[in-house]
Amino acid sequence: MKNSFSTENPSLRNSSSKGFTLMETVIAIGVLAVLLTGFIAVFTPAAQGIKRSINSQQADRLATTLERELVTLRSGQNNGTAATGFEKAFNWIKAAHSPSEAIFVYQYRGDPSKPRTDGTPTPVPSIDGQPGKGYTVQSVARRASETTEFQADLKAIVGAIFYVKPTQLIYKPDPDDSTKTILELGTIGTIENSKDKTPANAASDYTDAVIAFSAEFYSVPSKAESYLIGANKAQFEKRFNNAKRPVFSRNLAVRR
Repeated sequence: MKNSFSTENPSLRNSSSKGFTLMETVIAIGVLAVLLTGFIAVFTPAAQGIKRSINSQQADRLATTLERELVTLRSGQNNGTAATGFEKAFNWIKAAHSPSEAIFVYQYRGDPSKPRTDGTPTPVPSIDGQPGKGYTVQSVARRASETTEFQADLKAIVGAIFYVKPTQLIYKPDPDDSTKTILELGTIGTIENSKDKTPANAASDYTDAVIAFSAEFYSVPSKAESYLIGANKAQFEKRFNNAKRPVFSRNLAVRR
């Protein structure tokens, strides 16, 4: 009678068919490396293009916010001494290279149904329920000296925050053609009249109708209140004074 049972160990019989050999693993890794290289080569330029597009849109938005805010009179700003939007812009541009009068540009969550005394929406520090319900994202430019409002805004910041260093653009003779003039950066912290090149100490001393200026935008590494206006503000002031490479810059102008 033939025995139908085998004494061969099934695990030993199938051991050679399990797993991958070293050569198969090396080949698989090589194929994966080739695919990843092709993926990076194709999609990295696209990602960089998208990033440049986003940065450009952000730069345009921030520049527009700054330009609009410079000529908007708000209650409590400049201690009530600015009678016109042009005078406010003059004061801000002239003083903005001091850390204590630094101009910050940012977005924050604000409740438009609850305006503050300066007309800006009351900040919404926390979001309850559905995002976007009960608040709007507000773009604004403020000076560091507006401590109360700026302190409240910091608790509701959306995205990045930047500070701005504006410098007047003045006409100078073109070194290549004496019959022409070109716009160049003036002296930091000074606004001068174009005709006699004398510095204007106040807006009333400025005889031109337009202030052309270059606005350099720098990113802020921390949104912490203590870093910007609190106990550790010396660190920010050092960074502010030593800043040399703006994230982007725009040539802007304000008119009487």
